[in-house]
Amino acid sequence: MTSITGLVGNVGQANYSAAKSGVIGLTKTTAKEYASSGINVNAIAPGFIVSEMTIKLNEDIKKSYLEKIPLGRYGQPEEVAGLVEFLALNPAASYMTGQPTLWSGRKTTLIMPIIKLMMMLIIMVTAEAAAARIYSNSPPERRNLLANGLADTPPMGWNSWNHFSCNINETVIKETADALISTGLAKLGYKYVNIDDCWAEKTRDQKGDLVARKSTFPSGIKALADYVHNKGLKLGIYADSGSMTCSKTMPGSLGHEEQDAQMFASWGIDYLKYDNCNNEGLKPTVRYPIMTRALMNTGRPIFFSLCEWGDMHPALWGSKVGNSWRTTNDITDTWSSMMYIADMNEYYADYARPGGWNDPDMLEVGNGGMTKDEYTVHFSIWAISKAPLLIGCDVRTIAKETLDILGNKEVIAVNQDRLGVQAKKVRMEGDLEVWAGPLSNYRVVVLLVNRGPANTQITAQWDDIGLPPNTAVVTRDLWLHMEWRQRPAGNITAFVASHGCKMFVLQPVS
Repeated sequence: MTSITGLVGNVGQANYSAAKSGVIGLTKTTAKEYASSGINVNAIAPGFIVSEMTIKLNEDIKKSYLEKIPLGRYGQPEEVAGLVEFLALNPAASYMTGQPTLWSGRKTTLIMPIIKLMMMLIIMVTAEAAAARIYSNSPPERRNLLANGLADTPPMGWNSWNHFSCNINETVIKETADALISTGLAKLGYKYVNIDDCWAEKTRDQKGDLVARKSTFPSGIKALADYVHNKGLKLGIYADSGSMTCSKTMPGSLGHEEQDAQMFASWGIDYLKYDNCNNEGLKPTVRYPIMTRALMNTGRPIFFSLCEWGDMHPALWGSKVGNSWRTTNDITDTWSSMMYIADMNEYYADYARPGGWNDPDMLEVGNGGMTKDEYTVHFSIWAISKAPLLIGCDVRTIAKETLDILGNKEVIAVNQDRLGVQAKKVRMEGDLEVWAGPLSNYRVVVLLVNRGPANTQITAQWDDIGLPPNTAVVTRDLWLHMEWRQRPAGNITAFVASHGCKMFVLQPVS
């Protein structure tokens, strides 16, 4: 008996439910035909076909040698995107075996089974060639799975979760859209109105579709999208890459990716936050690309936010799959949580760029757990980090103090700068930090942060922030909205309050 085992393709939507039934990408009729020829078709991983071909041979043939064909191995995050672009070997195996048809000068006819064996060999050789391209000395160019033309700059908008949790309804969403317009926030760029968890019924309908919860969204999501679009805004929605969402109040999209993506597109959805709960133990590097492909298949540009919590370092592979990726666990409305998340997110600064951004979670500004100075630090770090600016408070009752922070045009301009380079923490002395990053037109943004208990001075040196020695600069204070009269050269020093910050844009003049 000779067996051949290998990964022979990706089937996208037909992944999870089909895997449970043991047949992927094959009709029942075809499976029976294969079975009658001694070929047993089994599915061992969502999204992929694995065929084990068993052929009965005479005793002479059984004694013959087995030909091994190396195909390489997979598993690194940066290689995940390749799995859905060409045929590849099952990661659990390192080679496939095949049986020659000649032995001791005699020709043996294996009729239908051997024909199918040869077809499988051709497929596997094709996979070998693809694998060889991956493991060549020069890295191959990969086609980006996500080519939706979105996220040239980080997204701006509002999300329901931080303030409302599951207590949402269509009235809250409509009134929030109205408030974004009336407060002037929409004109500043806050365009997305994003519904988070708990918007759907706990079970799908008879067609397998997600259904908006009748008690809270009686008009349906399509009508809500129309309302938001008529305001000149965009509507976002939430789904989960597992069997249920994190709240366990509505179904996840695992096994329904294509169906759900088509439904979202038909409703006019513009943004999808895709969570990581109840994932059946399947790696996000397997689950998330399936939804990417499903969204692409709709033909509608939908911003794809990977809410993967930094589980498998999505910054390393997220740019081929989504428009943004969570680098951390959920934020809470405290100084310690906010600063810890800022530190974690900064680690991945080099991976942010136009089209794909590190996401340290939504803004807590205005929810009441921090002081005005602390919220100013929060907004400043998110802005220079090129993070999505998604308001998390109730904008219907927003305080002037909160509006002054979220509505700072100069700080927003840093976040939306077309150069798209995330700032880094370039100097740290105890509780005193200097963050800096390049902007367009040869400018530099500098953020001085005091994490300590006492007010103090902080100095940023030119060699730390990337300016040539002795360069004079025009200094613009983004929170006081004023330029300094003097033109510093070599360094800049400012007095910074405890749990406060100073934010400057420096323009070289010589």
